[in-house]
Amino acid sequence: MWNTGIALLLCALRASGELQQETEPRRLPPPGKLDFGYVPAGVYETLAHYEPGPIGILFHLVRAFLCVVQPNAFPQDLIVKLAKDKFFIQTEYQKPENVVLTLQAIYYEMGFLVCAAVGLVFAALVPLIGLFFCMCRCCDNCGGEMHQRQRKNADCRRGLLGTLLFANSLVITMGVLCAYAANQNLSSQVKNVRRLVNSNMRDLHTFANDTPTQIDYLISQYATAKNKVIYDLDNIGPLLGGRIHDQLDKEVHPALDEVLNMAGAMRETKEALDNVNVGLEVLQEGTGRLNFNLSLVRTSINRTLNDPGCHDEESDATSAQLCRNIRRSLSQLQIAANFTRLPKVNAQLEKMNDVLRTDLSAVVQRGYDSLNNTPLMAVEQTRSVVESVRGLVDGIGSNVSSFSRVFPVQSSVSNFNIFINHAHAKIEEHYPDIDKMDFYRWIGCIALCCMVVLVLAFNYLGLLCGTLGYDKHASPTTRGCISNTGGTMLMAGVGFTVIFSWVLMGVVTTIFLAGGNMEKLFCEPFHTKDVFKVVDTPYLVEPKWKNFIPGLLYNDSDLELTAESLYSTCKENKGIYTAMGLDKVFNISSFLNTTLLTKDVVSQLDGARIDLRGIILLEAEGRQNLLDFSEAGLSEINYADYLEEVNKGVTVMDLLLFATELEAQTDLMPRGALQSALKGHVGTLRQIHSQQIVSMEQAMRYVRARSALNQSMRFLERTASDLPNKVLAVLDAINAAQNLVSQNATRLINLETRKYTATIVGYFHQYVEWVKTSLALEVAPCKPLSNLLDTAEIIACSFLVDSMNAFWMGLGCSTLFLLPGIILAVKLAKFYRRMDTEDVYDDIETIPMKTMEIGNNGYHSESPRGVPNPMMTSVPTCDSMSRFPRASAPPRHIDW
Repeated sequence: MWNTGIALLLCALRASGELQQETEPRRLPPPGKLDFGYVPAGVYETLAHYEPGPIGILFHLVRAFLCVVQPNAFPQDLIVKLAKDKFFIQTEYQKPENVVLTLQAIYYEMGFLVCAAVGLVFAALVPLIGLFFCMCRCCDNCGGEMHQRQRKNADCRRGLLGTLLFANSLVITMGVLCAYAANQNLSSQVKNVRRLVNSNMRDLHTFANDTPTQIDYLISQYATAKNKVIYDLDNIGPLLGGRIHDQLDKEVHPALDEVLNMAGAMRETKEALDNVNVGLEVLQEGTGRLNFNLSLVRTSINRTLNDPGCHDEESDATSAQLCRNIRRSLSQLQIAANFTRLPKVNAQLEKMNDVLRTDLSAVVQRGYDSLNNTPLMAVEQTRSVVESVRGLVDGIGSNVSSFSRVFPVQSSVSNFNIFINHAHAKIEEHYPDIDKMDFYRWIGCIALCCMVVLVLAFNYLGLLCGTLGYDKHASPTTRGCISNTGGTMLMAGVGFTVIFSWVLMGVVTTIFLAGGNMEKLFCEPFHTKDVFKVVDTPYLVEPKWKNFIPGLLYNDSDLELTAESLYSTCKENKGIYTAMGLDKVFNISSFLNTTLLTKDVVSQLDGARIDLRGIILLEAEGRQNLLDFSEAGLSEINYADYLEEVNKGVTVMDLLLFATELEAQTDLMPRGALQSALKGHVGTLRQIHSQQIVSMEQAMRYVRARSALNQSMRFLERTASDLPNKVLAVLDAINAAQNLVSQNATRLINLETRKYTATIVGYFHQYVEWVKTSLALEVAPCKPLSNLLDTAEIIACSFLVDSMNAFWMGLGCSTLFLLPGIILAVKLAKFYRRMDTEDVYDDIETIPMKTMEIGNNGYHSESPRGVPNPMMTSVPTCDSMSRFPRASAPPRHIDW
């Protein structure tokens, strides 16, 4: 069976069906971990576990008793030595080492031997003692005489003996019920043997039939790895070229961004220059008109101050002084910000228009597009490599599938199934014999139980009849028939006890020795796996083999494969490839060697060359455009003059304040033409303030023009600050990025190519590792093999040994309690049986002589003093001491 199973598995490992060629595209998992699905697994129906139910309590009691009888640990070394000496079959017993082994075995079996000795002594002495007891009673000794001495505590003794006998009978009943239950349990479990065997055989068929399918699935899943490799090859652009682009983009993108920012600065500079010209026009117009009006007012006031009244200091010194003050203040009556003196920036604006005729943003976008074209370049330049790798991947699949034509898988499966069917048929042939043997065993055990039941029947009937028929007013010689029958039944029970007890004890001792040793030497060590340590002892089974399983299967006993490891691994339902160490016979790692499988793939991918010199980040037109921008003349603008004028107010002095002061001075002059003329100028000034000053300070047109001029000048000043050096820095960054792409990208390309190759090889590695893991854990799970052993243990230990141990436990307990039952039954029968004679005595120390007579009703009667009893004349007087020398001595008062 083992050799056939191994041949099946080896053929299945090598000879799985052709790789499945998928006609429809399979939905691939995301990049990274591959999804190979679940290996199709058969369902094993055998549940190699046994729960005895309520009778398990009895089994535990038996095991506890056996632990008391045999507390020694499992004698592994002793069994190994005895096995190597063939248990003295082919060796001389008298050798000292054999004597020592014998003494060690006797010491280990001491508890069993003592119990067996007690049983043998019981079986030998009980019938012998019973024989002498019967002979003694036949001679009216040992309680055989039909005479009972009357005592005051007779009722108490009878009740105590009856209670003890009843309790003893109950214990015997419990024991025989336990024995009967164990007997029935064994018979019922024998019927389950066929079910267990059939389920194990079906599991073996499942094991044999599913293994090739599982191996086929393993090999077919190469298509999953292959499809993922093809998918990555088809997407080499985004996968390899994209990675190269991402790495280059970290260095190139900032440089292009700086150029793009410079293009934005160009547009903003042109807008700022436009804003300067427009703002200057608006401000120059407003300040020019204001300056003209203020000049007219100033001229008019000067003409007014030329009035003779302003020069006549003798007649009006106050007016002359006021006129001089007004004339001195006229210098403040003029505009503060003179925008007319500021030149326009038409020259710079013209140069910027020339610069902006080249769309630098479009030039930069072409650089971005050229860089983003890296994946497409990778596709075009690796097309031949991809086609070559495709062919290699198909070749690997062909090599794997070529094994399917070498080994006859189906014939191996058929042979294994034939072997299982043959073995099953052989087992089926023995079922009638097993049923017949179990029937005979059941009959024998029932007969043994019936022996005890017969004794119990006499005991219970004796107690029942004796108790119901007992009359406390009746004398021993006048007891009723029912009571006498009860006593007779008790004595019959004693007789059957003597007849059957030695047979019972003999059977109990035999079963005890067999079942107890089976429990301690096989069943218990099987659960603790100590029995496997004996089996796995080197050179035990075969002197030439260190480990007998690999020696038997592979003819190589040095392989580390033990019965314990095989059983434990199969118990965990792992694959038979791991359990039986098949990697020593067929190493799947050498067959699916990732390095060998992917060597050509790696060499092809490592030979891929990607040239990025066609990427142009910034064309010459763009470079010249940057240089023209730096020479646009922005540094020639006098920003200080512009900002100075923008920051000035509209007039040198507040026009309203000037008008108020002029009015105040005019009020100090005498009334006249001079005063009236000056007041008219005050009104004119206030009119100019309301119409022009307020408009220039608050109208949005002038506010925006002033603000735009201020902001534009400040922006142009910042832009023009070190502009040539900034442009040169941008060009240097572009040159460095271009040099990186064109000259120094080889190392980066090689690094990313190796990563891409590692990803492709990783798919093959995942497949190989998945195959190894599946072979170890999921393919051909050998649970049926451990189930076979577990089933054998359940049948031998849980069904047979436990039941037989429980049987001898119950029967032995009943047999032992038969002994006190004999004593109690004999003593109790005296109180139930009708006696031939009874005590007759006369107490001369206390009362006059009493004449006892036997009435017709059987009671003792006493005749009246002095009146002769006519009945006594017919009964001859006799001396009780001469008839019953032991029983007729009259008691004294002190005895009462």
